[in-house]
Amino acid sequence: MDIKKYIYGLGKLARLSADLMARATTAQKNDALIAIAENIQKYRPLLTKANNEDLKLAKEKNIEAALIDRLELTDSRIDCMSEGLSQIASLTDPIGTITDLAMRPTGIQVGNMRVPLGVVGIIYESRPNVTADAAGLCLKSGNATILRGGSEALNSNQAIAKCIHMGLVTANLPQEGVQIISTTDRAAVGELLGMSEHVDVLVPRGGKNLIERVSAEARMPVIKHLDGICHVYVDNDADIEKAVSIALNAKTQRYGTCNTMECLLVARSISSAVLHKLAPLYKEAGVEIRGCKESIKLFEDIKLATEEDYGTEYLAPIMSLKIVEDVDEAMQHISKFGSQHTDAIVTESITTSRRFLREVDSSSVMVNASTRFADGFEYGLGAEIGISTDKFHARGPVGLKGLTSKKYIVIGDGHIRT
Repeated sequence: MDIKKYIYGLGKLARLSADLMARATTAQKNDALIAIAENIQKYRPLLTKANNEDLKLAKEKNIEAALIDRLELTDSRIDCMSEGLSQIASLTDPIGTITDLAMRPTGIQVGNMRVPLGVVGIIYESRPNVTADAAGLCLKSGNATILRGGSEALNSNQAIAKCIHMGLVTANLPQEGVQIISTTDRAAVGELLGMSEHVDVLVPRGGKNLIERVSAEARMPVIKHLDGICHVYVDNDADIEKAVSIALNAKTQRYGTCNTMECLLVARSISSAVLHKLAPLYKEAGVEIRGCKESIKLFEDIKLATEEDYGTEYLAPIMSLKIVEDVDEAMQHISKFGSQHTDAIVTESITTSRRFLREVDSSSVMVNASTRFADGFEYGLGAEIGISTDKFHARGPVGLKGLTSKKYIVIGDGHIRT
């Protein structure tokens, strides 16, 4: 295969279909989404068979457990894909929405209108459910998209692609509105990164190496986050039962996700009470704790943490722990070691919680809730195309609005400038 010619061909078709996707009615887009959701349920056996082939190959290659977990399409994940698409269909279509329309002294009216970005390229690893989520969000927001999933999920992604293309045809939309790269050749990524004439924005989802490469080589804007070093801080005024439940869930509900807690911070005055409840639960779950010198004095099983540990996204049953004096020291630690992804506080103090919300500079900041909620589906976005820790365009879980731009509109009645 001539990779350069193949990728350029996809880009050309995407650019041509972008105009048709932008003009699609809300009814058309919703019909397509509902049809895709129904196809995913209808062809569940096909998806499961394809996914089992991918899982078998991944295990033969000794791929790490966290990636295999992301790769697996369980019944519940297939249900979530279908439900997410249905939820996207139920969301308000942002395209064409006019806001901030105001009369100027000259008599013209000036406002903003939501418009699609155009062609969105998405490069991701392992998780085949991203194929459905990304396609659904791009479709509803009027964008064409080129998807490049990981080689380890090739069979799963191609099976999901069939469901998507049948849904687009049902709604009289172009199949080329959602294209999935069918080659595992890594050269395809390089060609996609340089195709600025046909791709308006890139979204990388995957490991740090992938995201760093995309950020360095892309010739178009990138929506991204590098690390998910998420914290839970248990404050002096925390409810201990809430703290134990939240800290346990934030770490153990799933290990291989970017919103999993990697570091627990506990206020000194409450540390003994909290950790004597939590430590046995972490041990039972098989979680290795790497803590500060003060925490080691409380428990023999805790290993001494290094500076590197506090700045590591483990994506595994390993976590770091530090006992701090108060919210100020906790926020200083988060500022130094965090990745501006998701950080949470457990406290009954309204004053302290408001300070934490205001002063912690992360894309999601939470009070008395697990970091695992930092997700587009949980936020009511239907699904997410990724998490952004950037300051411009979109931040946090990126849903429909994050895949749109604005243009100024001016309404006059024969007005001329003098």
